[in-house]
Amino acid sequence: VQLQASGGGLVQPGGSLRLSCAASGFALDDYGIGWFRQAPGKEREGVSFINVGRKFYADAVKGRFTISRDNAKNTVYLQMNSLNPEDTAVYYCARAPRLPFSLWRAISYYEHWGQGTLVTVSS
Repeated sequence: VQLQASGGGLVQPGGSLRLSCAASGFALDDYGIGWFRQAPGKEREGVSFINVGRKFYADAVKGRFTISRDNAKNTVYLQMNSLNPEDTAVYYCARAPRLPFSLWRAISYYEHWGQGTLVTVSS
């Protein structure tokens, strides 16, 4: 079982990036998938979550980020638009076997964290 996050990079404020979370060893549609991020000196925080057609977003990214899933490619995407320097962080994806949707931000429900991909928003 493996989750591989990719797609990070350096982008100017106002720019866009699309992150990918490629799963292997299991079928994505059997699990919820969450995106988290961790900025230097800060705790890891939930960004977005998708499961059974339900999607959730942190207030800080609502309206700018979009999560989606391609079951044929066994990949979850995070489209990030209107990026600002506060979005700078290492972004991780992980799977959740089961969790109450209201607790999608709770790290303890997640397993098999990918290695993360760095997003830097700077001019």
